[in-house]
Amino acid sequence: MARLLMRNLGWSALAVAGAVALAPPAGAQGAYPNRPVTIVVPYPAGGSADILARTVGQKLGERLGQPVVIDNRAGAGTAIGAKHVAGAPADGYTLLLGTVSSQAINPAMNKVGYDPVKDFTPVAPLASIPFVLVAHPSFSGKSVADVIAQAKAKAGELSYASAGPGTSNHLAGELLASAAGIKLLHVPYKGSAPALNDVVAGHLPLMFDLQATAFPYVQSGKLKALAVTGPTRSSMLPAVPTVIESGLPGYEVSAWFGVFAPAGLPRPVLDRLHADISAVLQASEMRKRLQELGAEPEQGSADAFATFARAEAAKWSDVLRNAGLAQ
Repeated sequence: MARLLMRNLGWSALAVAGAVALAPPAGAQGAYPNRPVTIVVPYPAGGSADILARTVGQKLGERLGQPVVIDNRAGAGTAIGAKHVAGAPADGYTLLLGTVSSQAINPAMNKVGYDPVKDFTPVAPLASIPFVLVAHPSFSGKSVADVIAQAKAKAGELSYASAGPGTSNHLAGELLASAAGIKLLHVPYKGSAPALNDVVAGHLPLMFDLQATAFPYVQSGKLKALAVTGPTRSSMLPAVPTVIESGLPGYEVSAWFGVFAPAGLPRPVLDRLHADISAVLQASEMRKRLQELGAEPEQGSADAFATFARAEAAKWSDVLRNAGLAQ
């Protein structure tokens, strides 16, 4: 009986040892990814951010070998979707389509419940859409220098339209005023469309608008383009100088988009996602699709993107503070 008991105990010990050897390490769930990946878009369906996320997500899913699901969580100026991702597990399965609004402007203006730098891991840049400083044809100026000269002569009476307080086209004007040492009269609207319509109608002389929506009016002669706000000239408007070229070094404003994960994303998962997203963006069909959206594709390492995101958060915090709009 004792010998049989010892034999049974021996087999039990071997079985336990085998089970331990075969079991995955604690917390391991197999090679990444082994289930669908979700990209949270903090905007309603149908807009530029949503279209970009779906276009990239489809191709990214093909490379990952797993479906990429788009989850629209709009509201609170992008805070609802961004906060959801900030609180998600840092495992690479919940990502954010982050923008200048969610990662820089909104957190500086409002209590959003997350830190745009500490609570996220920047994964990869996607694209940027520069703004264009447009003017009604009746505006006598033809350049940024002319705008500055008229603003100085009119002592804060030269007006420009925007989609509302704290929007990118409002802050583009605030940044220009700060960089040039001038005062501009900000006229907010409830959205970009009514603001642009009033500039086209000649009710206001100036506006910073996304190049995709401004382009048809510039092409038809209903508006004239004075400068683009990106770091380089736009492929859509190659004859139009940048604000930097126009005499304001360091001036840059764009509606940029990138992929973010919760803070603490493991480096192997970060490297895999960055490599696959970069490959997706390099495809000719993707670059063509981005151009149709008026967007310029962006490339760069994850570390460079993290540096950029931190700089954007700091820059817009300063601009909002100077404008009296910071929280």
